[in-house]
Amino acid sequence: MALAVKICGLSTRETLEVALDAGADMVGFVFFEASPRHVTLGTARELGGLVKGRAIKVVLTVDADDATLENCIDAVQPGLLQLHGSESVARVRDIKQKFGLPVMKVLSVATAADLAGLPGYAAVADRILFDARAPKDATRPGGLGVPFDWHLLENIKLTIPFMVGGGLNAGNIAEAIRVTRAGGVDVSSGVESAPGVKDPEMIRTFIRAAREAAGATASSKIASSV
Repeated sequence: MALAVKICGLSTRETLEVALDAGADMVGFVFFEASPRHVTLGTARELGGLVKGRAIKVVLTVDADDATLENCIDAVQPGLLQLHGSESVARVRDIKQKFGLPVMKVLSVATAADLAGLPGYAAVADRILFDARAPKDATRPGGLGVPFDWHLLENIKLTIPFMVGGGLNAGNIAEAIRVTRAGGVDVSSGVESAPGVKDPEMIRTFIRAAREAAGATASSKIASSV
């Protein structure tokens, strides 16, 4: 299966078009006011209308209530909901049932203990995103540009797809894919020149590096099985 590349936190027409033209599989829109990547419903509606089926639109929320989710969904018409807060297993299940959309639950990881809840979430979500756990004093749960120990995922066994994020950039993406064997990667701050400011060339470079790394990993799998 081909690697899924997600560019998250897009907020301008220019950078969205760059991500789409460069071949991003998913484009994410952040609805969390504490984030420098937060977009208004009006901006999200405009940007979402530009995608036109070229990528999966992802709505990212943090412990959002039903009314907020409904407004975000109405604006973007997403193909995937990304739940980036402390949503419980029951809450994830309820959101999926209520809105009838695929759900990706984010698990923040710093140590092996953070994976204890994985079986429960994997039973109700459609996809898992492993992200770096934010420091205790952080004002937001992601987009902080710090990777976690990818070796924690080496022996992960899941029946649903999973992605890896947190501190990824063009320089370390190959190692992240090699270690985790993830089916997808998520980047936000790693393609920015400043917090919330996406850099077109960094987007292109990241997607190119991710594709090359995925190709190299696939080739090594084939070689090892011969």
